[in-house]
Amino acid sequence: MGLDVSYDNRQTPIDEDEKDGLLIPTVNTREELDEFEQLNIQKAMEYYLLRRKFKVDTILTEKFIFDVHKRMLGDVWAWAGTIRKTNKNIGVDKFQIPPKLRQLIENCKYWIEHKTFSEKEIAIRFKHELVAIHVFPNGNGRHSRLMGDILMKQVFKESIFSWGHKDLLHKNDVRDAYIKSLRKADKGDFEDLLEFSTQ
Repeated sequence: MGLDVSYDNRQTPIDEDEKDGLLIPTVNTREELDEFEQLNIQKAMEYYLLRRKFKVDTILTEKFIFDVHKRMLGDVWAWAGTIRKTNKNIGVDKFQIPPKLRQLIENCKYWIEHKTFSEKEIAIRFKHELVAIHVFPNGNGRHSRLMGDILMKQVFKESIFSWGHKDLLHKNDVRDAYIKSLRKADKGDFEDLLEFSTQ
């Protein structure tokens, strides 16, 4: 039996070729997959937020961004930490990923240096644009939230975001509020996303 997963609003479906990258052959359901992914992600969170220290010049690099994704999902997916090879329901064209990512990194360096926005808004804008680019085959939302947390903890020496203190992976009222705040941010209004991230 192959992996049987379904998706809802603003989730990125895994292509059949990407399903072949599953490293745990006993996983057949969405619930099993979620469990293994969450265990892997928890280890990555501990590594980046509790056990290690990183400087801004290390964090704002393509290598670091890819390494975070690989550490988050590399025990579960062979393609973790690699650029997606297909276009998805959201995100830029696959060929635009490298230049868009480089531009985002340079923008974020500028925002930090010139204090263009508050520290929280810089981290939120970086997170939002990273998920809008949609660098990876899957896990972009979770990756972008961890990157926002890394900026808060490692660069700004502040508390990480709460992200609503709830499950954002499955359909529920909290996820609905999160999606609405993302849609407003898509139009340049970050107020709701900032509020949601600190509730």
